[in-house]
Amino acid sequence: MATEIKVPTLGESVTEATVARWLKPLGATVAVDDPLVELETDKVTLEVNATAAGTLTAIVAAEGANVAVGAVLGVIGEAGTAVTAAAAPAPAPAPAAAPAATAADVLSPAVRKLVDDNKLNPAAIPASGKDGRLTKDDVQSHLATRVAPAPAPVAAPRPAAPPAPKPVVPSGPRLRADREERVRMTRLRQRVAERLKDAQNTAAMLTTFNEVDMTNLLALRNQYKDVFEKKHGVKLGFMSFFVKASIAALKELPAVNGEIDGSDLVYKNYYDVGVAVGTPQGLVVPVVRDADLLSFAGIEKAINGLGKKARDGKLSMEELTGGTFTISNGGVYGSLMSTPILNPPQSGILGMHKTQDRPMAINGKVEIRPMMYLALSYDHRIIDGREAVTFLVRVKEAIEDPQRLLLEV
Repeated sequence: MATEIKVPTLGESVTEATVARWLKPLGATVAVDDPLVELETDKVTLEVNATAAGTLTAIVAAEGANVAVGAVLGVIGEAGTAVTAAAAPAPAPAPAAAPAATAADVLSPAVRKLVDDNKLNPAAIPASGKDGRLTKDDVQSHLATRVAPAPAPVAAPRPAAPPAPKPVVPSGPRLRADREERVRMTRLRQRVAERLKDAQNTAAMLTTFNEVDMTNLLALRNQYKDVFEKKHGVKLGFMSFFVKASIAALKELPAVNGEIDGSDLVYKNYYDVGVAVGTPQGLVVPVVRDADLLSFAGIEKAINGLGKKARDGKLSMEELTGGTFTISNGGVYGSLMSTPILNPPQSGILGMHKTQDRPMAINGKVEIRPMMYLALSYDHRIIDGREAVTFLVRVKEAIEDPQRLLLEV
């Protein structure tokens, strides 16, 4: 009995996905719960697993195809079932008279331009790419072979003549195009681009700055990091301190933890803190739920777990939605200062940066201190300048005197 592989429910407000890649080839034997195909939405990448054992007898939706919730992706037949074209209907079958497409016909834009410019038959060129596809190197090697001059016969010596001018190597748009690569944007990156631009277009966004002396926090961390890791099984990082400091400031200044909903201001008395994570697929912001109820170790474990799932593309929709405030740490990439963009509908985002030794005036003397610039981007429609500046000052005070966080003062 054949079992259809269908697009599962993708989450709130998500109705479509793109087939990123098939994890099993056509004709493969599959077991129950085997991952079959990877789907990409504008928020997460997820795997569709087999609900029955058997043979993958048909792939209906090819890689790169857009599919709606409930659409058929492929078919699992009984073990040993022959793979035939009739195993599942193709979405748009070609007319019977149409010739079958070959792998050489599927060309990238750069390869297609090179073939067309030189009036070549792609089917006549040996292909070395994946699935028999042509690459630029294949075409250029073919051209070199085609135009290579035959060896000239040996002639008697003749008087020396002025050297012929060297042929001019063509330059300009054609060769530049050959060195370009066009890659389809992932749904995640498209969605990130849309949301960031929406934030710029909608919010009255401003950024205020301050700097924090990291001396005491570094000393505290160095003093307890080994015993902390031994007891809790996780490293003591900076993020747990900044999350705790931010929550203390949010409790004092609730507008920074709020949002605008139509003509209403919504103040949230819970603290779901998003932590921005850069991945090869794009920026994601997984959320640490009820971070105010977690210990330092609990926050570090939550951030580490979410970060690993983000890099592996395993985050769920629930882990990416519903944050009330976001922290972004550009310092891990070496950023000294930046103006982070809001994560709508949130009204505030804290930007951390690189810790760098700088000369500072301390009690009338110049001392070298490890300093970090902090940035708070905020929506001026709900947060006043006084509140934004005060928020950063509170974070600064807590980080410069970290015992305050432990005593909650």
